[in-house]
Amino acid sequence: ISPAADPAVISPQDPTLLIGSSLVATCTVSPDFHLKAEDLYWTLNGRRLPAASYAALGPTTLSVALARLNGSKQQSGDNLVCHSRDGGILAGSCLYVGLPPEKPVNITCWSKNMKDLTCKWAPGTEGETFLHTNYTLKYKLRWYGRDNTCQEYHTAGPYSCHIPKDLALFTPYEIWVEASNRLGVAVSDVIMLDILDVVTTDPPSDVHVSRVGDLEDQLSVRWSSPPALKDFLFQAKYQIQYRVEDSSEWKVVDDVGNQTSCRLAGLRPGTVYFVQVRCNPFGIYGSKKAGIWSDWSNPTAASTPRSERAAGGCDPKGGEQNTTLRRELKQFFGWVKKHAYGCSNLGIKLYDQWRVWLQKSHKTRNQVGKEP
Repeated sequence: ISPAADPAVISPQDPTLLIGSSLVATCTVSPDFHLKAEDLYWTLNGRRLPAASYAALGPTTLSVALARLNGSKQQSGDNLVCHSRDGGILAGSCLYVGLPPEKPVNITCWSKNMKDLTCKWAPGTEGETFLHTNYTLKYKLRWYGRDNTCQEYHTAGPYSCHIPKDLALFTPYEIWVEASNRLGVAVSDVIMLDILDVVTTDPPSDVHVSRVGDLEDQLSVRWSSPPALKDFLFQAKYQIQYRVEDSSEWKVVDDVGNQTSCRLAGLRPGTVYFVQVRCNPFGIYGSKKAGIWSDWSNPTAASTPRSERAAGGCDPKGGEQNTTLRRELKQFFGWVKKHAYGCSNLGIKLYDQWRVWLQKSHKTRNQVGKEP
């Protein structure tokens, strides 16, 4: 027997088929191997196919009929193999059974500190094609320039690509995604964007959380603006989220505005809180579009003072005053919550004025009580 001789040939070899298709494949053994059609059998992905699906088309040719094929179990194709009676492999073929790609949708992009561009997309309404599908992100300057192809894929998930440099500002880009597999090509709609309109940044830095004197229900949060954008004309708005140490549920404070500090109120006494801050830079160089929220900063922890009532005390009058103070604090913050923003300068200013007034009021009452 010639060393170069193939034991058998399968036809068709490595076909690509739509889901639901039928196929008749044949295995023809080389005469050098002295095998007959009745000496052969078929497997698909290692599972022996029933003899009822076979047909001898000649002394050395055996066919198999496959009906209503399902999508390939692996993107490298399903393995259809022709065997000799003793289990030896004579020939193999890969069946690629699937769907053509759908039009990619939901393209979104963001630029980290105006230095790069990352885009992600969805593969279509159904998504699964059962075939290896290539996605190519392309972009070009809107009014001139050639098509460019993104090179760094899967940087922000399975359907994403990162353009690290050489991007122009003040000029819109056209961006689209092409999907291709063995059964066809699909192209997304083209989106247009200006880098200045999709800027995000690093999280705020130097986040500090501290107590507000002995107030058992408050913490003060301070942070610095994103350092990477300090040289650019932009506005910023911030969000805070916080949770207690033994909980995974975060509470979000939306009304921080462009301040770099906030006072959290209505907290539990003697409790450890974790706090995070994030930034939305917008209006960069006068852009009218809303910015994109940064990631949250690393959690910073602080604890509120323990309640005096919990610690215990020997002065009943002092206890009564503390109870009155707590009641008045609750009344005040209830009013602020209705009439002012929780983290606004207005709320803090009002609170400080109210505390001064309260202290004077208590002092006046004590002096009156001491008069003969």
